[in-house]
Amino acid sequence: MRMFLLLLLVSLFGSSATSPPAETLRLGLLKYNGGGDWYANPTALPNLARFCNRALGTQLDPDYGTVEVGSAELYNYPWVHMTGHGNVVFSAAEAENLRNYLTGGGFLHIDDNYGMDPYVRVALEQVFPETRLVELPFDHPVYHQTYGFKNGLPKIHEHDGDPAQGYGILWQDRLVVFYSVSSDLGDGWEDQAVHNDTPEIRAAALQMGANLVEYAFQQ
Repeated sequence: MRMFLLLLLVSLFGSSATSPPAETLRLGLLKYNGGGDWYANPTALPNLARFCNRALGTQLDPDYGTVEVGSAELYNYPWVHMTGHGNVVFSAAEAENLRNYLTGGGFLHIDDNYGMDPYVRVALEQVFPETRLVELPFDHPVYHQTYGFKNGLPKIHEHDGDPAQGYGILWQDRLVVFYSVSSDLGDGWEDQAVHNDTPEIRAAALQMGANLVEYAFQQ
């Protein structure tokens, strides 16, 4: 489990003379069944990777990879992003594969792009039937990496007046799933022209995204 993460850290931060060349690792976008638009926000992950490379010194390839929930290719990605507005369905085999990936050192960020919440909670219960999502306190380390968010998850887009909330699933005291609700981090990562967000809003979204990447690679 820890060897998986060690190899990722060496590749990402280039800390030794024998490290692989820059930009050998990619962030992953999770493709799932059920009809939800898993492909939403196509410019989000390239922008997040570039921001992490500038701000954290990582060596991520901006060309993210698309990976299916049940695929063995999932293990090629140190950090996987999931988004959408609608239905999410995992088969039993897919849920088992995702669980093995997460308990083996992987990390999943789920970003509710508004509308997927009731479905993703059911899907996650298949993956971790023995536990549930819990709202993370504002002092959780995920909010206090390179960038500090003393009030927790930043609000990027407004939908129905609800506050932004960050939930998590912990496995053996390690945060393996971070679920952002009523925030729309991914929208804030997109090209500025897509949503016309202010520089301050985009900065907050990208900084929180960088925290998620940094936290995942340090665990």
